[in-house]
Amino acid sequence: MQHPIFAAVKKQKRAIVLEDVLVQDYAAEGKCLARVDGKVIFIEGTVPGDVVDVQLQKSKKDWAEGYPLRFKKYSADRVLPFCSHFGICGGCQWQSLPYEKQLLYKQKQVNDNLSRIGKVILPELFSIIGADETRHYRNKLEFTFCNKKFIPSDEFRKLKSEGAEIINEGGFGGFHAKGVFDKIVEIDTCHLQHEPTNLIRKAIVAYALENNLPFYDIKSHQGWLRNVVVRSATTGELMINIVLGYDEENQTKLFDQLLKQFPQITTLLYTINKKFNDSIFDLNPQVYFGKGSIIEQLEDFQFKISPKSFFQTNTKQAEKLYHIAREYAELDGTQTLYDLYCGTGSIGIFASKNAKKIIGVELIAQAIEDAKENAALNNILHSVFVTGDVIDICDDAFFETHGRPDVVITDPPRAGMHEKLVKKLLEIAAPIIVYVSCNPATQARDIALLDEKYAVTKIQPVDMFPHTHHIENVMQLKLKL
Repeated sequence: MQHPIFAAVKKQKRAIVLEDVLVQDYAAEGKCLARVDGKVIFIEGTVPGDVVDVQLQKSKKDWAEGYPLRFKKYSADRVLPFCSHFGICGGCQWQSLPYEKQLLYKQKQVNDNLSRIGKVILPELFSIIGADETRHYRNKLEFTFCNKKFIPSDEFRKLKSEGAEIINEGGFGGFHAKGVFDKIVEIDTCHLQHEPTNLIRKAIVAYALENNLPFYDIKSHQGWLRNVVVRSATTGELMINIVLGYDEENQTKLFDQLLKQFPQITTLLYTINKKFNDSIFDLNPQVYFGKGSIIEQLEDFQFKISPKSFFQTNTKQAEKLYHIAREYAELDGTQTLYDLYCGTGSIGIFASKNAKKIIGVELIAQAIEDAKENAALNNILHSVFVTGDVIDICDDAFFETHGRPDVVITDPPRAGMHEKLVKKLLEIAAPIIVYVSCNPATQARDIALLDEKYAVTKIQPVDMFPHTHHIENVMQLKLKL
């Protein structure tokens, strides 16, 4: 029998609240789930074991979505979040769970996706490789500057009841508020990157306020101070790229002050962005100080990182991830390795010592230029990096020039591989495919298609982003006999 509350959802346009709901399990994308009269309820902001009153936002025949209106009982697994901005800025959604529990649920996520979506014969998953450092692990962080601050409703009501002055306009530095495009959450301390990141952001805010320089208005697209990107390396190098709405006559005073106040900065750039979006990939960052790039190191390989380079944002975990990919490639010095979606060439270069030849293919031309520079930096002469779509590039003429692949490493974006690429891999029929994925759901979809010729032989989840629901997974596939 259908629960009367669910029946009422269709009849009445009003807030529907389910009371005393036990949160039972982790679902996906940071949500948890409960079951009420056989219907699955997806709930934000909870952990398994919580008992909550849930306000529904959507209700379909077999499922519903909602958020916790009231917590009746907290899960025994809960821990106190270490960040004062937890639950407001939208990042680090799992700080309320012990790290060991986070790893357990991530392992389960990979297993569930591969078995339910992939539906192929699978070996037993190896235990997830966790991070040694669960704070300050990011090598890249971007803050937004804005003239409007987001104030959570609870804080707003409290300030109003106390008769306090509510200030939500002026100049602020932080992160975009979830679901609110024109305001930001003002951040005091972010724990994702080592200092002086927070201190640099605060110094930029202070300078702009003291000199009456306008912060960007996201809605009207006016203002001077827009963003700052901080990139740090394990080598100790530090890059700052300040994004501005237009050139300001005295902007060099800000740059000089930052260099004086933070001698750790090894290169300082600025980018003029007059567009409506924040992407800088079609813009030209200007070098004000330093060489305009930094050097990162994985094992004994060096990588040049420029302001527009893509590089794994957790350097120490990237080293572990690449080590697994290299191991699964089973290179012995005789094989030709194809690195698809190669980006700046990092995985291929990391595996280069045991490969006869490396062929990297990537759609983004700038990334290929970076890959060539990185190969030269590491004196890797047996590599070729090509701009283009592997579907178009990998034909008989290409193989005749570069050799057919013995091993393919593919590291696609979250959307996974295009079906045409999967068909191309089936056509190429390399003996080994190593599939590195940041989305086990699309990876599972792709291995179901590859099952025509390939068997999954090894599976290794790796946690790159502690306190979030994101998970990387490395799979080895071999041609069926």
